[in-house]
Amino acid sequence: MQSRFEANYADPSLDFDPLIDDIFSELKSSFLEMPRGDGFIEYRIFEQGYQTLKRTTNAFEVVTPETVEAAIEETPISLIVFRAILGFTPPEWAYVTAEITKIEVNQGAARSIDRKIRLQPLTPKPLGNSLTDQRIRALIHAGVQTLLAGVDYGVTTSLHRLDKVDTRDGLRSLQPIADLGVPYPMVLYERFLGRPFASHRDSVSELVGELVEGAIKDVLTAAKVSFRETKRAERISGFDQAPDFIIPDEFTPVALIEAKLTEDDGTARDKVARVQRLRTLRDESGQSYDVIACIAGRGFKVRREDMRRLLEATDGKVFTLATMNLLIENTRIREYRIR
Repeated sequence: MQSRFEANYADPSLDFDPLIDDIFSELKSSFLEMPRGDGFIEYRIFEQGYQTLKRTTNAFEVVTPETVEAAIEETPISLIVFRAILGFTPPEWAYVTAEITKIEVNQGAARSIDRKIRLQPLTPKPLGNSLTDQRIRALIHAGVQTLLAGVDYGVTTSLHRLDKVDTRDGLRSLQPIADLGVPYPMVLYERFLGRPFASHRDSVSELVGELVEGAIKDVLTAAKVSFRETKRAERISGFDQAPDFIIPDEFTPVALIEAKLTEDDGTARDKVARVQRLRTLRDESGQSYDVIACIAGRGFKVRREDMRRLLEATDGKVFTLATMNLLIENTRIREYRIR
């Protein structure tokens, strides 16, 4: 079968189906695997924080700002364990804290505190009088008050965020859970409500998105090819939307690359439209640079017509993670290859 990189896309009789099937066979879903990132917390570390918090609060019988603070000073990851008990994200905890304590803890500060702890989860750190330490104390204070209050059943049409098996009735719910464990169906039910690994996936979303970009940079760098990687929303003269990569630069381009990993067919369609727009701009300007698409994820496997449009817009220069090693040889980028 003729390679998609060699096909004549000006031929009206060109059979696209084998070319589309070829690309579809290379595309794999990425939702089962995620980057760990440098702030990933393994269970053994999380469990140490839990045990410290359980000990300083006397198995959650004495939950006060002082007992929670003692746990966090000894084992900082205890702060994230406490947040997990509350069921809050860092920005949500910051908002509740500002409401209860009147101390301003913005979302950025809450995320920063959370990340610093995940980077050094077991390094003891006494709380002092710095602004960050004051904010941590405010988070603790608000968290304790929220936990002790439990669920307000006053509005029957709403689902309260603390209406969980371990926090519904404040400490009366938490203590037996800590002593005896949780019924497995309840674990599954709350996992159903919260999505497994949702918080971690959100925290590494940029790393997931950069998988394709990283593969492109590895190939270009290995061949010592000069390239310009554009920034998000950057304005480049001659383009209403800047491509992700320009080789070697926007002044003398021989290749433009659009890169995307997506599990969503709507996002894939948007990327196809962007590539088509780049092709239109090239043809209207009378230039001859290559328009290239580097893609990954099951989102691009949904609509065959979208893949046909992508092949036409790029003259077959569609690369996946499985064929990224062919990028330079099958495009004008080879003109800038050093080795």
